[in-house]
Amino acid sequence: MGHRLEVRKAGPRDAKILAPLFDAYRRFYRQPSDVRAAERFLRRRLSRKESVVFWVRQGGGALGFAQLYPTFSSITLKRLWILNDLYVLPDGRRQGVAIQLMARARRLALDTGAEGLYLETAAGNRKARRLYEKLGWKREREFYRYYDDV
Repeated sequence: MGHRLEVRKAGPRDAKILAPLFDAYRRFYRQPSDVRAAERFLRRRLSRKESVVFWVRQGGGALGFAQLYPTFSSITLKRLWILNDLYVLPDGRRQGVAIQLMARARRLALDTGAEGLYLETAAGNRKARRLYEKLGWKREREFYRYYDDV
């Protein structure tokens, strides 16, 4: 490899380079490939400041990304960040890319005075669950999650 890993905060102009990576993430979750739609979605979120995206660059390419959405807790009266998306290309795995992205997400939460970070992952995604637990994340046991498919 030879190139140093660099964590960057994405802006709207980065949507084009991140779109193939975002599309690969969506395919991982069995969604149809659509790089152009992925780029439009990312550009909108970033242009409207509706999300924060960190990505890891090595040389000229993107190896992984994390996308976070802001929300708030009415109970604690504090900000929360939802770590909604985390993906690393197979070539970037086992190099610490995900750990760097998780650390940057944590730094965002600290910098913004957030209560914490929240994420969810597929029950069958054992590798991700092991990473989160290794990094000190706790599995929620107090609340149930419900979903209404409208």
